[in-house]
Amino acid sequence: MQLRRFGRTDWKVSEIGYGMWGASGWKGSEDTQSEKSLDLAVSQGVNFFDTAWGYGEGHSERLLGKLVKRHQQQKLYVATKIPPMNFKWPSKKSYTLDDCFPVSHIKEFTEKSLTNLGLEKIDLMQFHVWEDAWANDERWQRAVEDLQKEGKVDAFGISVNRWEPENCLETLKTGKIDSVQVIYNIFDQAPEDVLFPLCKKLDIAVIARVPFDEGTLTGSITKDTTFEPGDWRASYFVPENLISSAEHADRLRPVVPAGMSMAEMALRFILMNGEVSTTIPGMRKERNVLANTGVSDGTKLSQELFNELRKHRWDREPTSWSQ
Repeated sequence: MQLRRFGRTDWKVSEIGYGMWGASGWKGSEDTQSEKSLDLAVSQGVNFFDTAWGYGEGHSERLLGKLVKRHQQQKLYVATKIPPMNFKWPSKKSYTLDDCFPVSHIKEFTEKSLTNLGLEKIDLMQFHVWEDAWANDERWQRAVEDLQKEGKVDAFGISVNRWEPENCLETLKTGKIDSVQVIYNIFDQAPEDVLFPLCKKLDIAVIARVPFDEGTLTGSITKDTTFEPGDWRASYFVPENLISSAEHADRLRPVVPAGMSMAEMALRFILMNGEVSTTIPGMRKERNVLANTGVSDGTKLSQELFNELRKHRWDREPTSWSQ
């Protein structure tokens, strides 16, 4: 497993991290299976785990806390998130800081996460939604400072709303934020325009989430794909999105190299960008853990293929189904 520097924290984190949304709340998630996959990931060199209170109202955090206890002999970086107080994802420009992150709420849910995790300190606490209009409101800034002074949180980050990579720029300039989590993949290349250069300038870590575009970039999504009741993807892949996503995937299929899956190509594309500190695919099954961690072997895509993949950029705007 290759390690990368996590911005100004100077942590050395696995370039393939572990996204834990699927470990709780997804259709078919099961704790025994999740624990096996988590343990396997650690054995494969994964040391960065991203969860949130919102993943099963703390259930995913509790799974991560147990993992940390099982592997006390090695450092595992714990990243979690404070849910917005109105429990609405994503945020909207009409929402105020009082709607989402009043000081009392920030502190209350930090305590809840500490309890769920069974830890005295959280490595990285992130705001689960954000609006850059809140950047210069000193209330959240003082809350961040208080929690760090109290030794309850080491670093703070922002998880940026889907397809809004620039809705955090002024906030990053406050100096209070150590990392930004953003959707970045073959289709979603927009963070390269403004966000990544600013992160480089300010030495802010980048967590690339949704590396497979919710499944499209695994090659498994077609125009005929259906989802079981209770699977959140049924509300995301509405016909408008499903058809367009399948068509974009179809245009990618001819460029996938022999002996490489589309998913592997997707991860290798992300790792070509040196501004990315880690990417966090979901890995509910052990076979996914082995496939994803196996990509961290230092092998780069050919420049020819990389240039071709850059042509598949797909700029999208938030809409009613893009939660």
